[in-house]
Amino acid sequence: MTQLDEPSTQSPQRPELPAELVALLTGNLDVQAEPDELSPSMTFESLGMDSLSLMELVVAAEEEFGIVLPENALDLRPASTLGEAATAFEHVS
Repeated sequence: MTQLDEPSTQSPQRPELPAELVALLTGNLDVQAEPDELSPSMTFESLGMDSLSLMELVVAAEEEFGIVLPENALDLRPASTLGEAATAFEHVS
């Protein structure tokens, strides 16, 4: 049995952010970062976003995708990561 057949635990694959989330952040909310600079491990705080910015993100998502998110659907805080937001959006779309 070789270790080549097992997935590497030292370098897990980095999940990509949904293009829709990146577009909302860079287009609608004017986050000062290039789309390729955004990663799932970044926090909203690191992008200069606060609680009000997160509410604007939810409203922009609702308008862009024509959905109404339940109040408890997105439990995001400034310390939340973009990866957590991507997962939350995945569950409601």
